[in-house]
Amino acid sequence: MKPFHIIAVLALILAAVAGAAAAQPAAAPKATPPSASAPVSGTQGAAIERAQSLPLTPLGIGTVKLQAEVASTPGQREIGLMHRFSLAPDHGMIFVFPAPEPLGFWMRNTYIPLSIAYLDANGVILNIEDMAPQDDATHWSRGPAQYALEMRKGWFSERGVRAGDRVQGLPKPGPQ
Repeated sequence: MKPFHIIAVLALILAAVAGAAAAQPAAAPKATPPSASAPVSGTQGAAIERAQSLPLTPLGIGTVKLQAEVASTPGQREIGLMHRFSLAPDHGMIFVFPAPEPLGFWMRNTYIPLSIAYLDANGVILNIEDMAPQDDATHWSRGPAQYALEMRKGWFSERGVRAGDRVQGLPKPGPQ
C-alpha cells in the first residue's frame, strides 16, 4: 500500500470511531464530593456522629462565668462528653442528678482531658479531680454530690476555683 492509501484508511477508521462515539448516549456526570456537612469518615467521624449536643445554661463561680451543657437524664449523663475532640473556651457540661449521692466518673471514649468538680445540693464544690482521656479509673466525689461540672483540664485551677466555692445558676433537678 502506498502512504496515501494508509493515511486514507486511517482517516476512515478514525471517522468511524468518532461517529460511533457521537452516537453513544452521554455518560452520567461524575459524583460530586460530599458536602462539608457530610459525616467525617473513620474513627473520628463515627465518634462525632455519637457525640451529643445539649442545651446550654450560664453558670457563675464568684466572678468567673461559663456556659455548660445540661445533662439531666440518665441517657444524657451516660454519654456526657464522650466522643468529643474539643470544647469551646469556658464551656463544659453540668451533670444534674435527682438527689445527692456518692458520684464516680470515668473517661471511657472521652478524648479531651478534663477536670471535674463535684457539687453538693447547694452548689458548693466538694472536690475537683483531673481526669486523663480514655482512662477507666473512677474519680469519686468526696461526699454526696447532686451535680458534677466537667471543664477542660486545668480550667478550675487557672481561675482560682477550689473546693468550698459555690456555683450559681444551677438547673433544678427533676425526678429521674
